[in-house]
Amino acid sequence: MTVDRGARAALPAARRGALAALVAVVVLVAGCTEAPASTPGGGPSSAAGDGREFKPGAAGIGDPYFPTYGNGGYDVLSYLLKVRYDPARDTLAGDATITATATQNLSRFNLDLSNQPVSAVTVDGAAAAHRSEAGELIITPAAGIPTGATFTTEVRYGGRPRPFTNPSLGTGGFQRTADGAIALGQPESASTWFPVNDHPLDKATYRLELTVPDGLAALSNGVLTGTSRSGGWTTWRWSESAPMASYLVTAVIGRYRVTTGEHAGKPMVTAVAESLPEGGVADRAMARTGLVVDYLSSQFGPYPFDAYGGIVINDDRIRYALETQSRPVYAASFFDGGGDGLGVVAHELAHQWFGDSVSIHGWRDIWLNEGFATYAEWLWSEHTGGPTVQQMFDRAYDGAGWAVPPGDPGPERLFDRAVYQRGAMTVHALRRAVGDAAFSGIVRAWLEQRRDGNGATQEFVALAERVSGKKLGPLFDAWLYRPARPPRP
Repeated sequence: MTVDRGARAALPAARRGALAALVAVVVLVAGCTEAPASTPGGGPSSAAGDGREFKPGAAGIGDPYFPTYGNGGYDVLSYLLKVRYDPARDTLAGDATITATATQNLSRFNLDLSNQPVSAVTVDGAAAAHRSEAGELIITPAAGIPTGATFTTEVRYGGRPRPFTNPSLGTGGFQRTADGAIALGQPESASTWFPVNDHPLDKATYRLELTVPDGLAALSNGVLTGTSRSGGWTTWRWSESAPMASYLVTAVIGRYRVTTGEHAGKPMVTAVAESLPEGGVADRAMARTGLVVDYLSSQFGPYPFDAYGGIVINDDRIRYALETQSRPVYAASFFDGGGDGLGVVAHELAHQWFGDSVSIHGWRDIWLNEGFATYAEWLWSEHTGGPTVQQMFDRAYDGAGWAVPPGDPGPERLFDRAVYQRGAMTVHALRRAVGDAAFSGIVRAWLEQRRDGNGATQEFVALAERVSGKKLGPLFDAWLYRPARPPRP
């Protein structure tokens, strides 16, 4: 994510930490079929005739920053989302098919879903009891699901989607626009428009079928596999074959100049809001997406996904860019400052490696995403004849705040400037400490070994020590956790 820093100053202080971020609010949604009342994730267990004990899956995946995010007891393999959105009525109708594997003997399980009434739920084709409570869809299948079993859940739902709003972290999720809608946000947005295990630890593949009125684009992640028209509606079909964290799923609906092509043998889809000047900075920046990817590939290794692209939106409520997988979304404000706008493009495209291909283990590890993406901006600056990496480091070192530790910023400061700037300085301090060759080896080993998975700070430190042969704990402790300014490397 990149925040438009010019817009931050005008916001109340409590919101300056993260324009794009959002935290689930408690919303009571009426379910259609009532299961026996109990605490989500708790309650009694049941036993099968063969003596196996079945218990409810946890109502949170265990993230200490956001205990209610995600759910336990299963691992999602894939989502098939069929969504029809009517902008005129601001109504959404969805059919989600979720294939998962049980990681325990499940008597029931939760999906995250806010503000969307549910009309029917089946598990492996059989009707399942369900109820909605505090942003959770609680599902009790007709029979327990044993550990290791793969099962398919279908949820039919629909209503008027509403975004999350939090005074500390801002607003995000599914938001109606003048000509359509935008589903976007971090650390949480997906559950405002489809049922999901909403945490980066449970990555899955996605197929999306977005049906909208003729004349509107419906943009999303991955490869555009086709479009079809029927009765005044157009369905856009997208497929993301690499595992994707739920907050990286996007839907952008409206009037856009859509450009399709190919780069390095893979499809490229870019789009710019029609309300922006045709041929302007935004169009030119999107046209250079492949150029930026090629440079970053020389630094980080092969691009990790099957498609390229980018989307520029024009909505004053959104003043950030987000690394939505394979197709980042950028606010128009990044392209109206007189430059070429490629700094933010480098940042979000770097996230395709750091954050998307290798996702964080928990939200406390966010510096791994933002520190490396900010460092990529510094690399791009040097590569294109601007300030060098060392000059960018020196500017950050002289101007940074040191009160917020990027390695543990706390949930309300998740996107504090220190996470970006001190995070990038940590990366540079590591490079200076181990040398360029070892640094490159660390980066590439991290990305190769954890591709399509997750990683935590302590795991990155351990890998850096193995590759470099140096004891690096004190370096990371000083740059990530201590309030005192470390010596300049």
